[in-house]
Amino acid sequence: MLNYIRESHKRTVDKMQNFYTASGISVYVRKQLTNDIDVEEVIAKVEERIPQALLSEVEMIMIGQFKEFQERNINAFYSDGSLFISNEQENAKDMIDDIVHEIAHSLESEYGYEIYGDENLKKEFLLKRKSLQEILWAHGFKAPESFFMNTEYDEEFDNFLLNKVGYDKLSLLMQGLFLSPYAAVSLKEYFATGFTEFFLESEHKFFKSVCPTLYKKVFLLQPKNNA
Repeated sequence: MLNYIRESHKRTVDKMQNFYTASGISVYVRKQLTNDIDVEEVIAKVEERIPQALLSEVEMIMIGQFKEFQERNINAFYSDGSLFISNEQENAKDMIDDIVHEIAHSLESEYGYEIYGDENLKKEFLLKRKSLQEILWAHGFKAPESFFMNTEYDEEFDNFLLNKVGYDKLSLLMQGLFLSPYAAVSLKEYFATGFTEFFLESEHKFFKSVCPTLYKKVFLLQPKNNA
């Protein structure tokens, strides 16, 4: 009888934590979320914000702890149709941000030509990187020019921004240049940060004025009936 009760409880927990979303995405909670976050409510809010057509590359959301988090010093990533999201979140908003950011990365393969093909986004990004280099040099933060001309993710450059400059100081220095410090890390993060801003913030005036090419790229990804 005791074993039956335990198995019944386990099935109940599994049923509560593993489910399909309204758009058909499988969600698996491998480790309980922190801070009493309601994962079903979080996913529902994401699906309210993101047009279903832009969820086409996401088949599964896995929530828990994964070795890549420690290896790459991250708390979320996208791979082969799945979003991997940390269960350790400050609040529901942080979790929503993480999920939407990784949805952006899921679209880079399917919509890569539309996003990057004409290189206009790359040009806008590199111009901003050049301005950032000048600002940082003026404040005594010097790094090789090659750092600023490389559009791919570079761990050394990421550490330079995060640990040597510091995101708090960087936020002040780059006002009116990037949407956030993390947007400066690589071209792909520049896109994903803009995608997140577009779909989670209702006011786009600042976004359009600061990153006009990025804004246009994200805007044009919307299905026509949403644009």
